[in-house]
Amino acid sequence: MTATTPVVTLEDVRAAAARIEGVAHRTPVLRSRTLDALVGGEVFLKCENFQRVGAFKFRGAYHAASRLTPQQLARGIAAYSSGNHAQAVALAARELGTTAVIVMPEDAPRSKRAATEGYGAEIVTYDRYTGDRVALAEALAAERGLTLIPPYEHPDIIAGQGTAALELLSETGELDTLVVPVGGGGLIAGSATAAKGLHPGIRVVGVEPEEGDDTKRSLAAGHRVSIPVPHTIADGQALHTPGELTFSVNRRLVDDIALVGDDEIRAAMRFAFERLKIVLEPSGATPLAALLAGRTAGPSGRTGVILSGGNIDADRFAELCAGRSGGE
Repeated sequence: MTATTPVVTLEDVRAAAARIEGVAHRTPVLRSRTLDALVGGEVFLKCENFQRVGAFKFRGAYHAASRLTPQQLARGIAAYSSGNHAQAVALAARELGTTAVIVMPEDAPRSKRAATEGYGAEIVTYDRYTGDRVALAEALAAERGLTLIPPYEHPDIIAGQGTAALELLSETGELDTLVVPVGGGGLIAGSATAAKGLHPGIRVVGVEPEEGDDTKRSLAAGHRVSIPVPHTIADGQALHTPGELTFSVNRRLVDDIALVGDDEIRAAMRFAFERLKIVLEPSGATPLAALLAGRTAGPSGRTGVILSGGNIDADRFAELCAGRSGGE
């Protein structure tokens, strides 16, 4: 891959879609007249909270793992994640008949840790505010001879995540805007690749929590910027710097980044539960929060929104929707 060669192309995303077909779910696209009326346009919600493991992450994890050699699969897989990628790699390993070891922060949501263990993975914990999860995972993989599957810094991961947007657009046709949550940047990189490959005029808007605006700052600066590890209820987006590969894609293809506060995220979670009858985790609700707050630009037209996940336990969901809890 040269400096002028794209990290991922539309054809890569299409190939990933073929590889994961029949293993990953083709998730539903929901509509709401109430939501359309509130935003003054047509909204199409791609519900990755109904994906296997409850989040989009299974798309990329399974795609990447399925492309490993038999020898690599025999030795096992390693990963690092706050929860959803952990579950995704654990399930992908089980589907492919191998084992997984996951480096997770000590304060990862209980439901995500329990699910990861339930899929058969071994968990190694660290302190997210003092530890370097990448270094820990790389050392662990080297020591045990495992293949490391990162949560976003890999072309196969990016291509796999882009299949969510590919499916959405195959159902809706051309959209004016696509709104996508941003953590490490893999989902929006793959989604933007698919969306702009199909419809070059589409506007791609990423959404970050206000306390975790590393990608917005990086796009404004023209290079990757690091921030302190953010304290936000959107734990899946609590990163301090964008990925190198993902940023190289997103600086070319992403048109804007919107920011939302924790109270706006809670309001979006409540709206999704009360009006749409779906459960979203905080990170999965950020693009809906931005839409409801009028931060995605364009008061009319056709807007696609990727709701990235719904992994949250009942007690935590109730706390957040009632507004009784601050950042994690």
